[in-house]
Amino acid sequence: MSRPELVLASASPRRIELLALVGITPDRVDPADIDETSMKDETPSRLAARLAVTKAEAVAARSPDAVVLAADTVVAVGRRLLEKPADEVEATRFLKLLSGRNHRVFTGVAVTAGVRTTRRVVDTRVSFKVLSDLEIAAYVASGEWRGKAGGYGIQGRAGAFVTRLVGSYPAVMGLPLFETVNLLNGAGWRP
Repeated sequence: MSRPELVLASASPRRIELLALVGITPDRVDPADIDETSMKDETPSRLAARLAVTKAEAVAARSPDAVVLAADTVVAVGRRLLEKPADEVEATRFLKLLSGRNHRVFTGVAVTAGVRTTRRVVDTRVSFKVLSDLEIAAYVASGEWRGKAGGYGIQGRAGAFVTRLVGSYPAVMGLPLFETVNLLNGAGWRP
């Protein structure tokens, strides 16, 4: 019996790289185009879960015989969401807020197989050192903040800002590997 097709509902090169680390290559990439706006009074954890599930189910509607994997990452300082910065001004503001503080990264991952969707949310706590204005300006000028929740990518230059991490490093990059493999196995998909 052949295994079902695995569809990644994301165009993120980081997620493809992370999957490759555990020997998984999606059969197809089909990014979900959904509204990622948070709902009133939605917690960061619930937002990450809802977005991952919504992406998985949107793509599964186009590929009903496939196993669909989706994820979404949300950065929060308290209940304040730091989404993907719109521009350099917002990226600078986010980094100033994160400077010298702890924040949380919630990564939701969802797998849809047939009519069943399972999900997990991984909560990782990250601490940043105090950032100088020069460090912030240099990071913003690098452009690494573009398209990244919270305005930074831990796998790049911002890795030097992290003084402590409690949780899942791959989840902060965009895909918690342990939970992803378990969800795929639970859906009957194995590499």
